[in-house]
Parts: sequence; structure tokens; C-alpha cells
Amino acid sequence: MKKKNLAAWLMAGAMCFSLLAGCSSQGGEASTPPASQPGSEASQPAENNNNQGGGEAVVVKVGGIGPITGDLAQYGTATDWGAKIAVDEINAMNGPVRLEYRFEDDTGVADTAVAAYNSLKDWAKDAPLVIYGTTTTQPCVAVSAETFNDRYFQLTPSASSPDVTSGKDNVFQMCFTDPGQGTAAAEYLKGAGLGSKIGVIYNNGDTYSTGIADAFAAKAAELGLEVVATQTFPDDKTTDYTVQLNACKDAGADLVFLPIYYTPASLILAQAKQMDYAPVFFGGDGMDGMLDMKGFNKSLAEGLLLMTPFNASGTDERTKNFVEKYQADHDILPNQFAADGYDCMYAIYEACCQIDGIGSMDSAQLCDALTALFTGGQFSVDGLTGSGMKWLTTGEVSKAPVVVKVEDGVYVTQ
Repeated sequence: MKKKNLAAWLMAGAMCFSLLAGCSSQGGEASTPPASQPGSEASQPAENNNNQGGGEAVVVKVGGIGPITGDLAQYGTATDWGAKIAVDEINAMNGPVRLEYRFEDDTGVADTAVAAYNSLKDWAKDAPLVIYGTTTTQPCVAVSAETFNDRYFQLTPSASSPDVTSGKDNVFQMCFTDPGQGTAAAEYLKGAGLGSKIGVIYNNGDTYSTGIADAFAAKAAELGLEVVATQTFPDDKTTDYTVQLNACKDAGADLVFLPIYYTPASLILAQAKQMDYAPVFFGGDGMDGMLDMKGFNKSLAEGLLLMTPFNASGTDERTKNFVEKYQADHDILPNQFAADGYDCMYAIYEACCQIDGIGSMDSAQLCDALTALFTGGQFSVDGLTGSGMKWLTTGEVSKAPVVVKVEDGVYVTQ
């Protein structure tokens, strides 16, 4: 991205999350959310849930879906925990809308996600329902087809493929899209003058990874970046990346772009160290969370650059409070998946606060009202992952990414 845009990235990453004054009548500390279990619900406030103005709070049920068991559990668990913190904060304010939250485990499998969705519909028969999730792309594509037909509003924290929202007016994303990340990565490298020769290693069996890699390749060619090696691997269970690394090394790549998740990325960093190959490594938001992997040597990530909408080392009050609560509960730093989950709950809440007559709406009517608000061009949210976030009619969020660098085991915004 052009250098003049980098300042905007920094400002967006540094701004704190401010609550909408019209949606709350008082502040309040959130209770600490419990650890996730399949079908778990966020803790609720005391029985008197009236807002300060004396009227009964409107109950909106939010049903979450994502993996909290299985190979992808770290992603679903983070989105669930982040969402719970927000729900507890929101309900402690005693505003005009109260959220009831339940999260179902889909194990990262599409069929299981659809079954979880049906379970949530049964749970929410007595109140309008909003679907939060799913966390990963293929289950989200399956569920979004259902929510479109059934007319439930859906907001996913982290399913980033355009297939999630394509042709569905009621489905929205809090995360960056895969093509958007690839384009932004190429623009940033061009503007920052990083990498005279670029290597790319990606998972050609993964929608997220290929979506970013394809968009990066197209934009890099347009900008005149020299990509000297493009290497793939079949899935995230791959353990040996020496062939891919040697191809990049032999081609003279002084920067390697890794549009992949942090588990394979951690192995790539370790194996590059073993073969004495030390290019600049640059990744996307899927690499966020590597520093908290159990047993990972953080020194291997020293100098790593990655794009993420959230920096847990941020110094603004909203970020500090969120990080403090998350660490107190789970003894790890929150990643961008947790922050996106937190922002989703506030987006749903603040939008519901702006809808006239919400107390008499069913799920389909609420879906139509929320869809109109999100696509109307006026609704925006200030969050942990961006300031002034808005949504396009395609369901894609508009917010600026932040580039961070790992220095002494922590993220430092660039």
C-alpha cells in the first residue's frame, strides 16, 4: 500500500473502542465468562434486565457456531471467548437491548455446522435470533445458504472467503476477505519497499490460503513486484517444508510471503532456521496466535511481519481492558479471532439499538431491518479491530489492516 496510507493504518489500529452513547444508559464491569463448552451460554446479568429508562429490555438471541473441539478448536474457542466478554459487558450496561448468547461446536465440519444451526433455531423459538459465525469458511458457506433461505441475519467473525456472502444479502463479515488481504499485502510490500525478490508458500488445499495467494499474485504482477518462486503444500498436516524453502532460497528470495495459518507457519520458521535461511517472512491474519502456541520458541518469529486488524499490545483503554479480562480468564493473550468476536457482538448490539419497533419483530423481520441498516451506508462501528467500520452491499467489511512486527516476543505496530 502507498506510504501515505500507512498512517491511516496506524491510526485505525490505535483507536480505542467507544460504546455508542445511544445504546447504553450506564457503564459497568463485565463478569468473567466461563470456559467454553459445547452448547455453552454466556453468563447473564441479574434478573432485573430493565434499562435505566424503566422500559423492559428487548431480548435478542445470538447463536454462535464454530469449532471448539478438533484440529481447528483454537480458532472457534477464541471467537467464542471474545464474544462472551462483549456479551457480559453489554448486558451489564442494562441498555434497551439484552443479548442471550449460546455457542455450538461444529468441529470445523460443514454438516455439523448445519446441525448446530438447526439446534440454535430450536433454542431461539421464543425470541428473534441472529446467527454469529461460523468461524471457518466451509461450514460458514453451508450455514449461510441456510440463513439466506430462512431469513436469519448472519455475521461471521472470521470466515473470509467471498463465497460466504456471495448472493446472500443478509450475510456479513467482520474479518477481511481473502482477496482483500492478498491485494493489501502486495500494496504494502510495494509501498514499504520490502523484498527485491519475493517467494510465496501457500496451502493449495485451503480456500483461505489460495484466495489470498491468488489475489497477491495478481496485484504483485500489476505493481511490478518480482515473484521469483511460488511453492505450495497440500494441507496443514504437512510437516516438512524444506523443499519449498529450498526453492525460495535457491531463487534468491529475500522475502517470503506466507498466506497460511500459524501451525504450518511455525514449522516453516523452525525449518528455515535449521537450514540457515533468513529472509523476511510476511504473513496474514491467519498467523496471529503463533506466539501463544504451546511450546513454540518465540525467538523463531523475531522479525516476522504480519497483517492483522488487532494488536494485543495496543495501549488504548478498550484494548487494555479486553486483554486484561481475556488473560485473567484464559491465561493467554487474545488474538484477532477473539477481537473480531468481541466486535461482532457490539456491532449486533449497536445495530439492534437503532432499529425502531424491534420489540415486536420476529427473526425474519429483524433480519431485514439489520440488513437494511448494514447496507445503508450510515451505520458504522468503532471496535478493537478498526475504527469507523462499515459494510458494503456485498457483505464485506471496510476497515484498514495494521502491519505488526514481532520484536522481543510481542507485536509492534509498524
